[in-house]
Amino acid sequence: MTEQANNGAAADQEQGAQFSLQRIYVRDVSFEAPKSPEIFRQEWNPSVALDLNTKQKSLEGDFHEVVLTLSVTVKTGEDVAFIAEVQQAGIFLIKGLEAQAMSHTLGAFCPNILFPYAREALDNLVTRGSFPALMLAPVNFDALYAQEMARMQQNGEAPATAH
Repeated sequence: MTEQANNGAAADQEQGAQFSLQRIYVRDVSFEAPKSPEIFRQEWNPSVALDLNTKQKSLEGDFHEVVLTLSVTVKTGEDVAFIAEVQQAGIFLIKGLEAQAMSHTLGAFCPNILFPYAREALDNLVTRGSFPALMLAPVNFDALYAQEMARMQQNGEAPATAH
């Protein structure tokens, strides 16, 4: 009898929250080196500007697409050495989460999974352009998510929901 009760509780937990990565893919990439080949003859003193963005949308059922965009502009002096952008996407099956947990999962947890793939794709583009790899440092998506939620609360905005 106790065994049946325990199995029943385990079955209830299995019916609760579910998270599953379905697919990771590159949605879009671009690379531009507007000053090539002259840039290779200059002293290499790079300044790096990184722009990071995420967006989510609901797909059919409990499936969600999350897209992490990394855009990098590298200059040496006043000259743009290169501009590279990667949109790394994933399809996630997520169900049984309440709204706040779903928002955090889509806004922080999923981008954290996608980041290493995006970083590798970006480094691959840059090195194929004959520039040194960027080797971007890890990003704390939980902190970024918390900052965005605080900003939205301060501005009286409602958190974005997946749609």
